[in-house]
Amino acid sequence: MLGQSPDALVGGLTDSAPGGRKTRERKLEANMESVSCSAAAVRTGDMESQRDLSLVPERLQRREQERQLEVERRKQKRQNQEVEKENSHFFAATFARERAAVEELLERAESVERLEEAASRLQGLQKLINDSVFFLAAYDLRQGQEALARLQAALAERRRELQPKKRFAFKTRGKDAASSTKVDAAPGIPPAVESIQDSPLPKKAEGDLGSSWVCGFSNLESQVLEKRASELHQRDVLLTELSNCTVRLYGNPNTLRLTKAHSCKLLCGPVSTSVFLEDCSDCVLAVACQQLRIHSTKDTRIFLQVTSRAIVEDCSGIQFAPYTWSYPEIDKDFESSGLDRSKNNWNDVDDFNWLARDMASPNWSILPEEERNIQWD
Repeated sequence: MLGQSPDALVGGLTDSAPGGRKTRERKLEANMESVSCSAAAVRTGDMESQRDLSLVPERLQRREQERQLEVERRKQKRQNQEVEKENSHFFAATFARERAAVEELLERAESVERLEEAASRLQGLQKLINDSVFFLAAYDLRQGQEALARLQAALAERRRELQPKKRFAFKTRGKDAASSTKVDAAPGIPPAVESIQDSPLPKKAEGDLGSSWVCGFSNLESQVLEKRASELHQRDVLLTELSNCTVRLYGNPNTLRLTKAHSCKLLCGPVSTSVFLEDCSDCVLAVACQQLRIHSTKDTRIFLQVTSRAIVEDCSGIQFAPYTWSYPEIDKDFESSGLDRSKNNWNDVDDFNWLARDMASPNWSILPEEERNIQWD
């Protein structure tokens, strides 16, 4: 033992002691496991740190993209508002100028030529309104339509004033004279049929339709009814309390109103302004118009040409398809109406009783193509 240090002697004694070697080995194994776990923890921490560092730029980049998109959306919104404002100012100025010109023509109209010029300008005003539907406020649009309706009524009145008065003559009471008074009656209609002829209605009806002159049919059943272009031009048409009737309206009315109709077929040429349906059921319609509003109606198919959006309210079972009715003079009537035939929002419908945007309204639908083959004649 000479030449050995005290520590070596102690270690030797420890190793030679019973169980000393095993105790030392267990301690070494424990120390190694501790070191290994520490190293693994360090590596795991390094990996987490690296992952966090790699995610930071991605999050920042995504946030920056979202910020830029929001800035672009706000910029686009401001631009759209500016464009709408400019369009509204343009509409107001143009409408006021053309309206004043038409009023002057009507006030000083002493010939058919001046009336035709006024009529042409009114068509331009109608087209201006039709083209401005999508950006005008509802109030401005309604004011423009009401002003246009008043001008159209004034034009019709001036035309009647300039028509040559009939000479006084004694009328015979023969069969020929009696038959001549029935010219406006539709074929197959008995003399007792009530037809709203070309005469002014009481003031109450005038106020309801917004026009001083109305024509149409009422209180009829199982009849075929017709009105020609000369009877309808820029007139307000009222059809009410009809059952199982077929109605053909050739020409260009100003407005059309159908109420309390059941199992009827209505075919109408282009309507300059609005079509209104109320309390109807099991009907088929073909209409072209600027605006369509349907109220309290059910189980009705509508073949539609409309430049704005159709509106349904308190309705069920309404089906829409594109307008397909045609007749020889329809191109001329479309031109007279001021409607833009290239714009047709027949399947763009607002349901005032259905506010959910993520689900389709159950109150209206698109008519399947295989069910659109309708025999109009």
